Order: sequence, then structure tokens, then C-alpha cells
Amino acid sequence: MINLISSTLIERPVKQVFDFMSAPENNFQWQYGTLAAARVSESVRNTGTFYRSIGHLMGRRVEGTFEVTEYEPNKEYGFKSLSGPFDLQTSYTFEIASCSTKITVATQAHVVDFFQVDEGILEKKMKKQLKENLALLKDLLEARQILPSPGT
Repeated sequence: MINLISSTLIERPVKQVFDFMSAPENNFQWQYGTLAAARVSESVRNTGTFYRSIGHLMGRRVEGTFEVTEYEPNKEYGFKSLSGPFDLQTSYTFEIASCSTKITVATQAHVVDFFQVDEGILEKKMKKQLKENLALLKDLLEARQILPSPGT
């Protein structure tokens, strides 16, 4: 089992950060390896809704369907995989920290079918990618004005 946890501070209001991160169609902008993500349900604004994602990890194409498991505006957003090479559960928590937003991400993953890749190597790659993703997210959100996502 792979367990990852990381956090960062972003100098933006919590609502802007939450709205941006909880819209799957924004994932390709801040998640390395994500090529596209789209809602399957009309909305991802509550639990029990779905989205699909296409990307690559360690040179392999990765596709998955995810269910939103946690959705409390400006507080918590989480999802689990329903298909793909991992049993994955990810949760983001959002806290107001002075003039910033503190984001904490916790991920649990178990490799189901990833072409015989050693789980230890995969864990190191995922940990590095998580830190890079949060750094990219911070740079992206602090560098420009956030525009509303489609459908929000």
C-alpha cells in the first residue's frame, strides 16, 4: 500500500483555490501527466458524481473513472478510483491560514495492474510527482487571476 501526504500554502482565498481544484477539467493545468479530465455527471459539486481522467505515468497511458467521495465547499474534496491501474483514494483539505490557503493532500494507493512495476519505485515516483504538482498549483494560482471553470 502506498500512503502519501503533503501540504502547501497558496496565497489566494480558500474559495478560489477550492473551486479551481475541485473542477476536474482543470487537472491538466496543474497535474503532471494528466492529459485530460472531464465530468461524466453534470456536476462534480456533490458526492456520488463521477469524472474520467486520461494521463501517463512512468511512460504508460493511464485511464480511470473516479467517484467524488467528499465534497464540502472550501473545506474538503476527495475521490476514489473506480477503474484504472490503482485502487486509489485521495482527499484534499483546505484551511484558511492568515492570508493564504493551506492545502493538505492525502493519498492511499494500491497497485492493481501496472505492468509488474515495483511498488517501491512507483511510490517514489508518485511522491515526487505530488510535490511537483503542488508546486505547480501554487505557482499557477499565485501568478494569475483565477477565472471560473466552465459549468461553475
